[in-house]
Amino acid sequence: MSRDVRAPQLSEQFESTATNPSVMTSAAGQVSAEVVLPLTIALPKGRSLKPVATLLARAGVLSTMSSAPLPEALSDASRALVRTARFLGQPLNLLLLKPDDVPTYVEYGTADLGVCGRDVLVEREVDVYQPVDLAIARCRLVVAGRVGVDVDASHEGRMPRVATKFPRIAAAHFARRGVQVEIIDVHGSVELAPLLGLSDVIVDLVETGSTLVENGLEVKEEISFVSSVLIANRASYKLRTAAIAPFIHALREALASALP
Repeated sequence: MSRDVRAPQLSEQFESTATNPSVMTSAAGQVSAEVVLPLTIALPKGRSLKPVATLLARAGVLSTMSSAPLPEALSDASRALVRTARFLGQPLNLLLLKPDDVPTYVEYGTADLGVCGRDVLVEREVDVYQPVDLAIARCRLVVAGRVGVDVDASHEGRMPRVATKFPRIAAAHFARRGVQVEIIDVHGSVELAPLLGLSDVIVDLVETGSTLVENGLEVKEEISFVSSVLIANRASYKLRTAAIAPFIHALREALASALP
């Protein structure tokens, strides 16, 4: 499990510019208000990018590379992996990364903030803060198997086999049930594993369940609900409070305004 789900309360005021690396200081020790370091935010490429960009736009993030709204600006034909934007005068660098790489960039401080699925954080035990649940890409992490097949009786005296791209989560789930299993690491087309006899069940993410139905599978157990969350590098969260606090506040207001 990730070690910190909640971040400490952010102060609204920053007493000393010496602890605020968002503002550059001259050699004479005078603060320069003109040079503001950008916040770097890692965003997941793929189908999650558009809803994430839409939420950022509602929170007040504007592209500085295009006059188009942020969702369109980020989904254009350009292959640039770093895009620039602005939030209330704060410059932003937006990194477009593979979803599995987002927590790595944030944990090691290359990015100050990021958007990542909670399943990835739990599986990899990433050491980051998780200040906001963005309620995006909601789905379930489940145990699934062939329709009508008793999972406990399907392995014929041997250790049951579980195919998944979440080996740590799967092992922990069955350990809580007191069941010893063999984990088979599979990435992509996981649904094939029980159909072809590679495994007895799978542990995978399910959104609507239609893929399971089309492949003769059904949900046997639900492990947890999953959604995308805002994550923050520990050092950045503490040292760049003046820049990060308004951004998080705006995200929360954007989320609240979208509620029915």
